[in-house]
Amino acid sequence: METTRQQKIGRLLQKEIASILIQEQRFRVSNSIITVTKVNVTTDLSIARVYLSVFSPGGGKQAVFELVCSHSKDLRNLLAGRVRHQLRIIPNLEFYLDDSLDYIENIDRLLNE
Repeated sequence: METTRQQKIGRLLQKEIASILIQEQRFRVSNSIITVTKVNVTTDLSIARVYLSVFSPGGGKQAVFELVCSHSKDLRNLLAGRVRHQLRIIPNLEFYLDDSLDYIENIDRLLNE
């Protein structure tokens, strides 16, 4: 069960990471959309688990995800500049691919058959 503090920090990080992914040119891959679906913060506020949903019409979902993972230190640095007045220590970012939309689409397809 997350505390109120963890939930607030999670929402703050979700908003700021999504904003960084939209604004920064190095995270853009042609015709792909990255959405931050959820951010879970550990109880000691040292690790933030960021769940990303990637829509890529060309099928390069894994490549886009690996691009974001490879720039995690840069992303954490940019995040630190934005939330430095709200957080004393910026949590380490762990990225996970959120496949809940694919799961829902698969269930919907199975029900229609």
